Amino acid sequence: MTKSIHCYVAGVIASLVTVPVLAQAPADVSLTRFDCAPGSAPPADIGRFSDTMAYEGKKLQLTASCYLIRHADHYMIWDTGYPVTAATPNGPSVKVSLVDQLAQLKIKPEQIEYVGISHYHGDHTGQAASFPQATLLIGQGDWDVLKGPTPSGTTNAAPLKHWLDGEGKSEQVAKDKDVFGDGTVIMLDMPGHTPGHHSLLVKLKEKGNVLISGDQAHFRENYDSNGVPTFNWNRAATLASFDRFKQIAKNMNATVIIQHDPRDIDKLPAFPAAAK
Repeated sequence: MTKSIHCYVAGVIASLVTVPVLAQAPADVSLTRFDCAPGSAPPADIGRFSDTMAYEGKKLQLTASCYLIRHADHYMIWDTGYPVTAATPNGPSVKVSLVDQLAQLKIKPEQIEYVGISHYHGDHTGQAASFPQATLLIGQGDWDVLKGPTPSGTTNAAPLKHWLDGEGKSEQVAKDKDVFGDGTVIMLDMPGHTPGHHSLLVKLKEKGNVLISGDQAHFRENYDSNGVPTFNWNRAATLASFDRFKQIAKNMNATVIIQHDPRDIDKLPAFPAAAK
């Protein structure tokens, strides 16, 4: 009897012991910045970027940045900048299209698997239509506004029509999203600027963690002071997102890149080089 009990116990223990499964190493990831701003845009009046009148009468040169994330053999575009059009009374055109910049890296539009946009404003969605085969990743709150009966006057739905009409594959991101499933590229829910606004965390082996702002802040001074533009969707949500963004930056020891601030361009290698 005792021998039988010992055998039974040994069998139970053996059944609980499993062969350890080695965790799959994260894929190699790189990050490339593209210039997606008009070629000769004048300094912007930044008074409207503060609802406490911090910048009345002041001007600042702003830029527009787009990013390519390479994850092993997969590609993602983060934000698509201003549209490529002829110069208009509202401003000059983009100098070199996103597609042409990708061509310099020998990457075709159909190779882009994901187009992630931080939010629905036209300086972030302008060239999205160049990638109809990609899956659009967009905040749920922004999608709901774009699909609603009365979109806000600050939205730019035209470049996203392909997905809004159901002709392309899209995913509405309600919270955070681990894009490739291994924790290296994460869309971060940062509402306030718009209902579905997101920022992006990219984890690089050599450079370390990089936090790309979207429009959580437009320039360093507003980032440092938790400034809220007059045209933001929700003040309280903006301030809560500032708190979360800065806590993540601190805890991850991340390099913060403000997409519209030209002083942050040099935080990444100059095109066509990539941070790794």
